[in-house]
Amino acid sequence: MKTKGFIFDLDGVIVDTAKYHFLAWKNLANSLGFDFTETQNEQLKGVSRVESLKKILAWGETTVSDEKFQDLMALKNTEYLEYINKMNNSEILPDVPRVLDYLIAKNQGVSLGSASKNARVILEKVNLLNKFKTIVDGNDVTKAKPDPEVFLNAAKSLNINPEDCVVFEDSVAGVQAANTANMISIGIGSKDVLHEADYVFNDFTEISDAFVEALITK
Repeated sequence: MKTKGFIFDLDGVIVDTAKYHFLAWKNLANSLGFDFTETQNEQLKGVSRVESLKKILAWGETTVSDEKFQDLMALKNTEYLEYINKMNNSEILPDVPRVLDYLIAKNQGVSLGSASKNARVILEKVNLLNKFKTIVDGNDVTKAKPDPEVFLNAAKSLNINPEDCVVFEDSVAGVQAANTANMISIGIGSKDVLHEADYVFNDFTEISDAFVEALITK
């Protein structure tokens, strides 16, 4: 049987840590005297911490010194990590373990390709760290998606050609990165948003073993 590479994004694909980013940013905005909405939070998906804070301050029509800016970033990250440290395997999104176990049983290459610098900590908290042959995270890359660097590095770490890789992604930038890398892109989320992906499913409960088998043998 052919060995393919299956690369998973983390946030919104395996677990949903977006809610923790939202809570931490919301508390920060409130402490500065203005509010932060879930609609605004959507605009921060896949955006770096520096750029996120710049956007939030602009929305709140607030300016701070460079020193205060650094303090706010550190404060947000500390709070976010406090949320992460309380995570457990109940936070894994539906049917992700089934698909991972199916791929492992079929001796496929399974890798994580995430911009998160906390990826290993999160996988450890939800007891999935041992499911991944390799991990490429925010500590290993310099270019953000839609640049394909993270996925190309993941393919390289598995020693599998990019065109023999499949990517699971929940963001537009991630789908674009997978397409640029010449990989099969599978969007997890809304068809309206992720229409550039080769396939789109609401979540892993819609991905049958037969579909995964077809990806392997394709």
